[in-house]
Amino acid sequence: MKHRRTRSQERILQILKGQSQPISAQDLYIELRNRSYSTGLATVYRALEGLKLEGAVQMRTLPSGEAVYSLPQEDRHHLTCLRCDRTILIDECPVHELETQLHQDHQFQIFYHTLEFFGLCPACQSQERIPLHNS
Repeated sequence: MKHRRTRSQERILQILKGQSQPISAQDLYIELRNRSYSTGLATVYRALEGLKLEGAVQMRTLPSGEAVYSLPQEDRHHLTCLRCDRTILIDECPVHELETQLHQDHQFQIFYHTLEFFGLCPACQSQERIPLHNS
């Protein structure tokens, strides 16, 4: 079912189309302001929530707790370092068959899926004696 989108949603989609990396709601807000669109941060969050619920954007939560948004892509799989937050995109997808089976078994409309592994990248492994958090 096609949803009628707000002006804010259309502007956010335009910005996301030009992004090579996922972007936070705060950075979307700044980008909208830089383009002279007077939109409040709460409006950005509402617009993103609506777009997310229709499958037009996907959200990913970083280890820091920050949510970032992008246009849905067929596969989004990552290796994420818990120390430096570096993310490595991986192309292999071991869950396509599972996605198809879940759709068939539960009639669940799947917009996209993500797969994320958390650990330490090689650079951070070499510094493993350094505490994770400096207090």
